[in-house]
Amino acid sequence: MKVTVNDSCIGCGACESICDAVFIVEDRACVKADAVAENEDCVKEAADACPVSAIEIA
Repeated sequence: MKVTVNDSCIGCGACESICDAVFIVEDRACVKADAVAENEDCVKEAADACPVSAIEIA
């Protein structure tokens, strides 16, 4: 699973509150790629919760 955050990210912090093992929000969300594999369920939950659909999963 590859996870990216596109330019529509508004930095709201929803992803970090759902899955802080993978997402860090400063000005916008960043992905800790090495943590994705063991946290796939919360990554999907965070992507679904993103208000601007900025989290892309491939």
